[in-house]
Amino acid sequence: MNMTPNFWNRLLVAAAALSACATLAQAHQDAAASVSGDSPLAGKVREANSRFLDVKAATAEGYAPIPCASGITGGAMGIHYVNGQYLKDDKIDIARPEAVMYEPMADGTMKLVAVEYIASKGPASLDGQLFNFNSAPNRYGLGEFYELHVWAWKGNPTGTFADMNPKVSCEHAPAPTQ
Repeated sequence: MNMTPNFWNRLLVAAAALSACATLAQAHQDAAASVSGDSPLAGKVREANSRFLDVKAATAEGYAPIPCASGITGGAMGIHYVNGQYLKDDKIDIARPEAVMYEPMADGTMKLVAVEYIASKGPASLDGQLFNFNSAPNRYGLGEFYELHVWAWKGNPTGTFADMNPKVSCEHAPAPTQ
């Protein structure tokens, strides 16, 4: 077999192209992992609820906004769009979260960041992940409940299932109406 310099050049170009493709694939995988925190549950939640990327889908399914929730030590949860029917039925369904959470952006749009599952009976879990217990009285005016935040669209340095996200802000939230 005659291995001319042209053959070696083509071989090097092909190897470089394969390497570039592998690098791009790994970067895509790394970006997805950084959003979900390597959590299989966050990936399942994202797959089951991506229809909510547009806030109009949430309102069309009966979700209504409540004021932006921020933490006393910083960070926020964003604006919760809550489905009252799901809140009352006490069923845990990955594709029917009780709340869909959006971060208000400077241009007035809403960016999907997380969902929240809520149950009045517990201990509750979803796909093996235990919910957090909230006692009464609480700032929501609810009785005791169990909740699980899943930061499936915005990475949370405090954890995929933490309540507040230091990367989320209520700075651009509309003023609550009375």
